[in-house]
Amino acid sequence: MRSSRFFLSTLKEAPSDAEIVSHQLMLRAGMIKRLAGGIYTWMPVGLRVVRKVEKIVREEMDRAGAIELSMPAVQPAELWQESGRWEKYGPELLRCKDRHQRDFVIGPTHEEVITDVVRREVKSYRQLPLHFYQVQVKFRDEIRPRFGIMRGREFVMKDGYSFHCSFEDLQREYRNMFDTYTRIFTRLGLKFRAVAADTGSIGGTGSHEFHVLADSGEDALAYCPDSSFAANVELAEALAPPGIRSAASAILQKVATPGRTRCEDVAALLDVPLTQTVKAIAIVVDRPLTGSGEFVLILLRGDHNLNEIKAQKVVGEFRFARDEEIVTALGCQPGYIGPVGVGSLRVVADRSVAAMSDFVCGANEADFHLTGVNFGRDVEEPAVVADLRNVVAGDPSPDGKGRLELCRGIEVGHIFQLRTKYAEALKCSFLDESGRSRTMEMGCYGIGVTRIVGAAIEQGHDERGIIFPAAIAPFEVCIVPMGYAKSEAVRDAADALYCELTRAGIDVLLDDRNERPGVMFAEMELIGVPHRVVVGERGLAQGKLEYRGRVDTEPQMLPVAALGRFLKERLCSG
Repeated sequence: MRSSRFFLSTLKEAPSDAEIVSHQLMLRAGMIKRLAGGIYTWMPVGLRVVRKVEKIVREEMDRAGAIELSMPAVQPAELWQESGRWEKYGPELLRCKDRHQRDFVIGPTHEEVITDVVRREVKSYRQLPLHFYQVQVKFRDEIRPRFGIMRGREFVMKDGYSFHCSFEDLQREYRNMFDTYTRIFTRLGLKFRAVAADTGSIGGTGSHEFHVLADSGEDALAYCPDSSFAANVELAEALAPPGIRSAASAILQKVATPGRTRCEDVAALLDVPLTQTVKAIAIVVDRPLTGSGEFVLILLRGDHNLNEIKAQKVVGEFRFARDEEIVTALGCQPGYIGPVGVGSLRVVADRSVAAMSDFVCGANEADFHLTGVNFGRDVEEPAVVADLRNVVAGDPSPDGKGRLELCRGIEVGHIFQLRTKYAEALKCSFLDESGRSRTMEMGCYGIGVTRIVGAAIEQGHDERGIIFPAAIAPFEVCIVPMGYAKSEAVRDAADALYCELTRAGIDVLLDDRNERPGVMFAEMELIGVPHRVVVGERGLAQGKLEYRGRVDTEPQMLPVAALGRFLKERLCSG
């Protein structure tokens, strides 16, 4: 490609509303242009990156035995009502009506549609297993789209769905997809980690997320450097403290703690470790059968944070209690509540709290806390003891092989064992070898294609711009001639190198514009081209060209005749 026949539209400064690095650099590099909140036009530079991601995804999915199709973006509401997700999915589901006032949705995902296809087409076990996938635009009506394409409303996704006669065969395909995704992200040139994850609104019994590692990542990941254990913090198990609880050694006392509502402040005032304090969190658990909610206290150690996903699995759907509800139930404002003297209220404690003795907690009286509190003596044993907290660095690894460390990641892929959730709801069945009707087992496998682009930039950038892996850079090599229009020698050398690299299948950009060298250098660095060759009269006089890799500190002069071979070897070796 020649720059004179391409379209570059870069900015010196990022718009003020661009919040994170990837958003800023994508706008500056002219990769995307905002049309509306969370909706962007992919410009030629950005689209080249997207297409390269798609190419690798397609090649590996085809290699894994999946079959590509394309499903409608607009889906009839009846399918979503049949699956039960018409109401459950929430306001992110964009609903609309056609001219006949029939309800439709703009698809955020395609479990319903593909299950409808298979239930109509597949009748016998002989037709299974099947794995269909597509690369398609999705729409999710985010309440607050932000971070550019990282949390946009419209995005490109690869979604795949597999159908099986048995759970064992689903597990086989799940492992196949785990390996396939590992190959995909390796080929993309990204530093990533696969972690066990919660299934969320998609449902099912098991899932793994694939995260691009970046300090700006929204998700906290826990991993053990001494083993293969890795999980999203929302799922990573916090083990119970070893040994038995120590016997009580202190007397119960009520102490004044005026204005201290945080465990950190109470611990500092009383000169005790934060790990010796207990915080009570008041929640209201939904009770659909009675039409009312149950007031419940959750107990956590003062230095720990509640994991809402874990808590929800233990107590059911809940919300945090309002101040007036806390006053009604416990007789005091939040900040001083605790488990002592709460009567018949249900108390649910984290494992670490259940192992504590002589602890500090709220006295259910404004400006007072209790010290020397012990279960069995001063307060009843908790009704339920469970893992309710986020793990922290240094916790024992759940696999027993070391200590956990934490890092941050950007989710770019997710695989699920859906089992029969959608097949049962939509009556997707087959006849087995004995002629008996059985429900199909399903798997679901997603990759955020456009999100990968943003994640790659969050992982690879510097003060000059984007640092793309060669596999997904808009161009692998840029040739920057000094005075292309003025010097025949420069023009001939640049054209010859361009033809040589193009014939070798290398994606090369020849910047033949009549621009100042500084402008051309800056733009090539900004858009993330990993290899740059400068063609100038001074170097040609010595029989050399200047080469510089995007992350190299200094350029190097190489013989003209050897440069093509040098680049081919570098690109082939990654």
